[in-house]
Amino acid sequence: MARILIVEDEADIRDVIAFNLRQAGHQVIAAAHAKEAMDKLGQNPALIILDIMLPDSSGVEVCKAIKREPRTQHVPIIMLTARGEEIDRVVGFEVGADDYIVKPFSMRELLHRVKAVLRRSGRGATPPPALIELGELRIDRAAHRLWVAGVEVELTALEFRLLMTFYERRERVQSRSTLLDDVWGVSPDLVTRTVDTHVKRLREKLATSGDMIETVRGVGYRFTTSTARDAVETA
Repeated sequence: MARILIVEDEADIRDVIAFNLRQAGHQVIAAAHAKEAMDKLGQNPALIILDIMLPDSSGVEVCKAIKREPRTQHVPIIMLTARGEEIDRVVGFEVGADDYIVKPFSMRELLHRVKAVLRRSGRGATPPPALIELGELRIDRAAHRLWVAGVEVELTALEFRLLMTFYERRERVQSRSTLLDDVWGVSPDLVTRTVDTHVKRLREKLATSGDMIETVRGVGYRFTTSTARDAVETA
């Protein structure tokens, strides 16, 4: 099973989460504040459960710091919060969180989320190809880096997730509601232009390769490799 870092300042909640994770077979590392959490990243957790309200920092800032570090930027993060506003979830995903759960929550729900995030992150499975070459695009999946025609292009964590979602579902139409649910994790009824705005930005960053993301009128988008001469994946 996985080594999981819990960052939660409320001892009762931290202890209950730790107990249930251990019962599920996981190894647990616990931290009560941001500084302690950053110190314990050296123990190489496979997943981080991060409270958004910490006594010495915001969980959002901790998430940003983790995602800035090359050695930790690929560790999935589930954010915990007592606040349930849509904007909080959007901000969490913008800075690289992989999932979001609002207090109070059941341990059964949390364990389900942990299992799902670990599965998506590839733990225990054959790792996906690290390097993708697609026409003028070169994508380093492990390092979250993109080059277009040999020039490195900076993507936000959410833009990179959107690009990889398109790539992994290439040649299949993705509706806006599906993308909102799978990439942002928010209700399609509450955010109507988010997908269009981010797709526009991503197309601009892909430059001449932006036309790989096709608009399917009245439905959503499709990522097609038919405009690329070669598509190569290497481990």
